[in-house]
Amino acid sequence: MFPLTHNQLLKIAAVGAIVACSAANTPARADEMAQNLGPVGPHEPILAKVGNKRVIAFYAPGTGTCNVQAVIWNGDDTDAVTAAGIRVSLDPGQTAYIDSSENKSLTLRCGDYAETLAAVDTEQNVASK
Repeated sequence: MFPLTHNQLLKIAAVGAIVACSAANTPARADEMAQNLGPVGPHEPILAKVGNKRVIAFYAPGTGTCNVQAVIWNGDDTDAVTAAGIRVSLDPGQTAYIDSSENKSLTLRCGDYAETLAAVDTEQNVASK
């Protein structure tokens, strides 16, 4: 057995911490999509599931606004034949809703000063008549 120097021990600890953090964000199964509900900064993705739909959304900062783009598709559609996109400009504090046919809704909210975008109330039910 070789004795470890202080620098070698720190390197091993750093690598171990990176591996542990990476494993915590990895989906448990290969067919599970990673989720990131934010808040995120400009050009960073929000990844979410809304009912049987999958959503990828991001924003580019405008003149004090969040210029949001999102792509929505059926979760079981591996060829993305069902994909549809939306674009909307939100002022700080404003929200946009993405509804599914299963009475579920994803709410995207533009943060203060248009510095962030976040998914909020992801399990909210849509009011129905």
